[in-house]
Amino acid sequence: MPHCPGRRGCPERPARPSPSRPHPERSGGSVQADSTVLLVGATDRTVTKAKDLGLHVIVLQHPHKLAEAPCEKADVVLAVDYTDVTALETAARDVWDTTGFTAVVSLTEPGLEGAGLLNDLFSLGGTGLEAARRFRDKLAMRRRLATAGNKAATAAAAPLAKRHDIDEFAEQYGYRFVVKPRNGTGSYGVFQVTGPETAEAAWDMVSALNGHPMARTTMPFSVDGFMMEEYVDGPQFSAESFSFHGRHVLIGITETHLAADSFAAFSHVMPARLDNAAQAGVRDAMSGFLDAMGLRDGPAHTEFRLSERGPVVIESHNRYGGGAINQLVQGAYGIDLETYALGWPFGLVPEISLPPQAQGAAAVRFLVSGPGQVESITGVQEARSEPGVLTAQMWVKPGDTVRSVENSWDRLGLVATAAATGDMALRRAEEVLQDTIRIQVRGEDGVSRPARIALPGPRVTAAS
Repeated sequence: MPHCPGRRGCPERPARPSPSRPHPERSGGSVQADSTVLLVGATDRTVTKAKDLGLHVIVLQHPHKLAEAPCEKADVVLAVDYTDVTALETAARDVWDTTGFTAVVSLTEPGLEGAGLLNDLFSLGGTGLEAARRFRDKLAMRRRLATAGNKAATAAAAPLAKRHDIDEFAEQYGYRFVVKPRNGTGSYGVFQVTGPETAEAAWDMVSALNGHPMARTTMPFSVDGFMMEEYVDGPQFSAESFSFHGRHVLIGITETHLAADSFAAFSHVMPARLDNAAQAGVRDAMSGFLDAMGLRDGPAHTEFRLSERGPVVIESHNRYGGGAINQLVQGAYGIDLETYALGWPFGLVPEISLPPQAQGAAAVRFLVSGPGQVESITGVQEARSEPGVLTAQMWVKPGDTVRSVENSWDRLGLVATAAATGDMALRRAEEVLQDTIRIQVRGEDGVSRPARIALPGPRVTAAS
């Protein structure tokens, strides 16, 4: 059983009614359906946690992900391109007619809309397709917030379909502003337009990336349209939350430090070092935002900038955050959002009544490199057994080509640690990266160099 957070408001395990099913008569169906979760995309870790909850697990795994995550502990694994609506629906109907399932869950970005589609199709009561699309489509999110009144602060935004759109947006809102994919993640394809001299470069990037698969990632989807939005000045944070029947609980706030010359995250600290008033502002903005988006159940990772007008949403996802943020939540609060996402539809985890109190702090630091080829990686297993280490993850292997950081996908790996304070956790992560892990990269000049700890740029302060 997951830790009962905060010890201030954890009631007994809730009795949740089983979702209604449109096809109660199944050929070959069984009572196993009441304990069956259908995962749209999964990692081996996710499957293990679902099995630990006692669930019968069926995985629809993208063919491109099978080698990376074979999900061997699952009861059934089906190779399905879940970004193809027809293929997804066909596979799900076959499972429904044989085994059945009570809940559909996805914690991977390209599977979220598919999970929403299946929730609607089988009347399961989870997040539906319309809400899932609002989270995935950043322009749709902006439009939704624009009609939500003052429930959640937002930034002006517009679609980017032709070169002249950039000039028109600049005329209306001025420089600087941001160009980004409507469906991107990990700061991929995000570009700052600081003046007329950078407008042409922005359009060149849009022309090169639009309609093509996201490069240097394992995400099985393509960039589908671009947009423009006002640049929001101020330090960046994210609200990690879980929603229970439409009641949004702030689990914790992550303090994020970005690269000096890109939007890539170079460190995370939890809990964020904010005063009570700022924390309350983020909590209220998060709740209003999730209400406007139509989220009722499950995790969310909502990124904010703290600006002169208060917290402004940058983007959000109806899943927990990447970059080991779930491990930070575990380290600081003793809560596993992944287990909650899997167990909540079955009533296997307790509802959290109040925001939990931090038990300590946690932090993440990343490794980066200049352009070249990875020669060797050592010390990862040793790092995982070091005191205070929550996880050590490397995303490259010997022989991989790497480059200077343009987005979060260009980072090489990370170490997440827990300690009494955020500063101590950051120092501990740096020590492990410096003393235990070594990634050797042969640069384009033929010289072999170790990867280095990513150094964030100067901390941006809220505009005054």
